[in-house]
Amino acid sequence: MDKIKIITQYILPKHSLTWVAGKLANAKMGKFTTFLITHFIRKYKIDMSEAKLLNASDFDTFNDFFTRELKTELRPIIEGENNLAIPVDGCVSQQGEIKAGRIFQAKGHDFSLRELLGGRDDVAAPFDEGLFSTIYLAPKDYHRIHMPITGKLEQLIFIPGDLFSVNPLTAENVPNLFARNERAVAIFSTAVGPMAMVLVGATIVGSIETVWEGTLTAQKDKELQYWDYKDQDITLEKGAEMGRFKLGSTIVAVFPKDSIQFNEEMSASSVTRLGELFATVNDPLQTDTVSE
Repeated sequence: MDKIKIITQYILPKHSLTWVAGKLANAKMGKFTTFLITHFIRKYKIDMSEAKLLNASDFDTFNDFFTRELKTELRPIIEGENNLAIPVDGCVSQQGEIKAGRIFQAKGHDFSLRELLGGRDDVAAPFDEGLFSTIYLAPKDYHRIHMPITGKLEQLIFIPGDLFSVNPLTAENVPNLFARNERAVAIFSTAVGPMAMVLVGATIVGSIETVWEGTLTAQKDKELQYWDYKDQDITLEKGAEMGRFKLGSTIVAVFPKDSIQFNEEMSASSVTRLGELFATVNDPLQTDTVSE
């Protein structure tokens, strides 16, 4: 059955399916929308007591439900200028060192850091031999992405690509998965140096959004899109929302060499909860000021 599922991933018209799913998820269909949401809650055993809006009928569209807000008090952001906060609810896929420009995906598979970040040497170079954390967001999870540390936005790269599923089975069987799927790469300057937050698209993911550019979509020519914010003052505080997925996916957070140490209790398959301890700074920060 696993082989059939993987083969199906290759032959399905993933972009067309995703386009249709996105249209349906954003449509206001009254009682039918409520029915879909109710079914989804039951199927994935979603704890709606954590949400600000508790009932399926409170949401006008499926996307409104899927990107639902949580009660603020349930995800406090860890304090301390030397502590980084977990950016999403999910599960660690893999985490560790970037070796010889390659990031570990699963047994027998790795992928290029340079390719993940859009193929530009100047973007990838600061993260050479650095650290990465790949976190998978299941359908049941909260789907907003938050800042692990305060950062000034420097650039955004949107990279068109495939739309394979990003669940554990696919990660174990599809080579180069996270560097071949559609993705948005946000580069921030922080007190530990540059940080890349990579939001990876997937099958049925209607769209990727950022709080500063809104919904990101591939152009008809499928060309890479690039935004430069170096002359703008866009700073997001630790714990602030930076983006969201409409239907589930994966993030990859990338840091420079020797900049941080990941929480020792986190490893592959660890459950993550927004705001808890993600990592600590190697050299204690002397100031709250974001690095230039």
